[in-house]
Amino acid sequence: MKRFIRNCLLLLLALVLAGGGFSLWSGHEKAEALTASLSLEQAVERVKSSQNYTPPDQIPEMLKEATVAIEDRRFYEHSGLDIIGLLRAAASQVIPDMVRSGGSTIGQQTIKNLYGLFEPDLEIKVAEVFLAGKLNELYSKDEILALYVNIINYGDGHIGITEAAGGYFGVTPMQLTDSQSVILAGIPNSPANLQLSNHYEAARNREQLILQAMVREEYLTQEEADAIWNQPVFAWQ
Repeated sequence: MKRFIRNCLLLLLALVLAGGGFSLWSGHEKAEALTASLSLEQAVERVKSSQNYTPPDQIPEMLKEATVAIEDRRFYEHSGLDIIGLLRAAASQVIPDMVRSGGSTIGQQTIKNLYGLFEPDLEIKVAEVFLAGKLNELYSKDEILALYVNIINYGDGHIGITEAAGGYFGVTPMQLTDSQSVILAGIPNSPANLQLSNHYEAARNREQLILQAMVREEYLTQEEADAIWNQPVFAWQ
């Protein structure tokens, strides 16, 4: 019986390893196929050539810091794949008091939106990882973060920070207040459930979580976070 159990475990391990190897191969092939029809450089240039593109130096630092704090706290440390973030995301699904998070990095989410990879498929997730690594080789962190905020969904039909700033507040990205920057940083997590037109309170609750994360990551002091929280989001408030 012991030998039978041992053999079953060995077989299971072999199947897992084989499956993992196949997933890596198929994911790499998917990445190659995607870039064969549209290179990563071409995909990035298409975003940068848009009339709504906001370059890195015109994106508020508060928006950048809030986005990193809540979406990918190790953004400046990893090369596209965050193993620690993956483990934390898995833990957040089962630990009741832990803020739920996904395991995708800002680079992976940028790739997903550049190529429209929205199917929950393992092959696609692996392709994302390969391409996120290449994105980190070709572009600086500031460029990648700018790409992300220019193509991500901010709810209410606003794609990218230029549309979001104009559509919600009637301003350019650089004119966003600190409170507006922080609340916008939270929307891409679930645009349909956090958009400001009909889920303002949920968005404010997430803004509070982001401010807590920014204090934890030492982007803000608690006093600065409290001051931002007390700022009106809309001019009429």
